[in-house]
Amino acid sequence: MAWTRRDIPNLSGRTAVVTGANGGLGLETARALAGAGARVVMAARDLQKAAEAEKSIRETEGDVQLEIVPLDLGSLASIAQAAERMLGAHDHVDILVNNAGLMAIPERRTVDGFEMQLGVNHLGHFALTAQLLPALLRAEAARVVSVTSTAHHMGRAIDPKNPHLEGNYGAWKAYGQSKLANFHFAIGLQRRFEAAGVGAASLVAHPGLSDTDLQATSVAETDGGFIQRFFHGLAGSTGMTPAAGALPQLRAATDPQARGGEFYAPRFVNNGPPVRRPILRVLGLSQAIETLWEVSERETKIVLDVGAAAHANRAG
Repeated sequence: MAWTRRDIPNLSGRTAVVTGANGGLGLETARALAGAGARVVMAARDLQKAAEAEKSIRETEGDVQLEIVPLDLGSLASIAQAAERMLGAHDHVDILVNNAGLMAIPERRTVDGFEMQLGVNHLGHFALTAQLLPALLRAEAARVVSVTSTAHHMGRAIDPKNPHLEGNYGAWKAYGQSKLANFHFAIGLQRRFEAAGVGAASLVAHPGLSDTDLQATSVAETDGGFIQRFFHGLAGSTGMTPAAGALPQLRAATDPQARGGEFYAPRFVNNGPPVRRPILRVLGLSQAIETLWEVSERETKIVLDVGAAAHANRAG
């Protein structure tokens, strides 16, 4: 039997944070989690779209618990403010879905000087996860889900000497690097959870080819480059709906049988129901993860230390 939204267990009493919840996969993820009873924090940069998304969820799910928190993943200051607000409002966070992202845009920088795709897709989520650790570790069995892409296969591991691809930028090169970073982050976080002996779990998911506004935004940003136009057309003709595309990350976030370190994706690579996929232990994986951690902490100036956070929680 294929796993569907109907398989999500009752999430009453649980708090979920979804980045990019104002549209596409994030909206459908927030909708499903709220429909299952969770209190959902919709973390989004575009507050008008977030308000429209909230209205859409209430129209389909009825009287659900939703909260909008402003979050610009391209700004460390915004991330810190959002995390502070969430920590002040919620003692624990049971589910964190690091969903928001950009795809194959022209070279740009975040307000902190990061290459935009690495900054938003990875470094922003790294900083948010680090700052939400106290609430995640206070949950009985929190889950952090990192959303990657099949493009992680074409990505290269972070070069600590040039993580922002200065003088060597390519829109798809940067996208692949950021999506591989998502993949490595998820595995590295699970290893740190295990080493610290905490109950939290880190999983990774990819949505396959889904017909969302991600491709449309990419086309608009690049004046319709060929590859962007190709994928935009392919998503429109053969891509899954956003609701179907969100199922791998929903399964990773909620399936009682899912375990930390697992990878969920469509059965037929880019289409089909969500299934668990093997994570290939390629040569150099551990070193790539450690390098990613060092670069991420260096660039954001934020330390993601699970053991220290767990100790602080116990002491407090």
